Amino acid sequence: MPNIPILYEDNHLLVVIKAAGIPAQADDSGDPDMLSLLKEYVRINEGKKGQAFLGLVHRLDRPVSGLMVFAKTSKAASRLSDQIRRRYLRRDYIALCHGKPDSENGVFIDYLTKKPQEGKVRATGADDGVRAELSYKLLWRDAEQDRSLLYIRLDTGRRHQIRAQLALRDLPILGDYRYSAMTAADQELASPALHAAGLGLDHPTKKEKIYFFSSPLYNDSFSSVSGEIMQEVLIAARKNGLLPGEESSYTQIIKTWRC
Repeated sequence: MPNIPILYEDNHLLVVIKAAGIPAQADDSGDPDMLSLLKEYVRINEGKKGQAFLGLVHRLDRPVSGLMVFAKTSKAASRLSDQIRRRYLRRDYIALCHGKPDSENGVFIDYLTKKPQEGKVRATGADDGVRAELSYKLLWRDAEQDRSLLYIRLDTGRRHQIRAQLALRDLPILGDYRYSAMTAADQELASPALHAAGLGLDHPTKKEKIYFFSSPLYNDSFSSVSGEIMQEVLIAARKNGLLPGEESSYTQIIKTWRC
């Protein structure tokens, strides 16, 4: 069981990095999940005698790594949930995929099935599905291996959304066992090369805008992108306004919960 890095914590919020392969909440597998593990962390850290309150306000697919925010109070849970309903919560992802998009930036809009069919979310008509929208920017291209590093911002949050929408355009994420053809390169990876890298929100009580960032290199599935290239890519993304500057973002791990 990997340790859980914590980027931010106060009386209302807990922002952590989820490792690939850990469920966001309890599921049929019975495996340790983020919500249960962090409830125990809060209970121990704050010396609570009974079970600690911790609100799950958004989810992240089990195979996907990256930032998650949890609410430590009911007030925070309500206000964060409202930000999600209003599509105010900012969610930035970085993906390493096969192929190259038709243009360097754009918007993908599809209607997807509400529930997976044989483990996959599929495209369907507007009357039968839910609207899925994201915008993307090509960050870096590996022509030799025919791979692209994409910055993605979600407008909607649907199950498997990024994985399904990229696959629909012949841009399957490297290592995605559900949506890629599982080439030899895919089979070498334990999880998809998809990382929830950025998270922006209004603090539920301070009314301050805060932004968190976690490098995709936290996920081993990005190992084919060198640290030097990734650093250059992220610096360029900040210069181009895709990401807030480091000085205005929470990027440092303040502690680690040893599960």
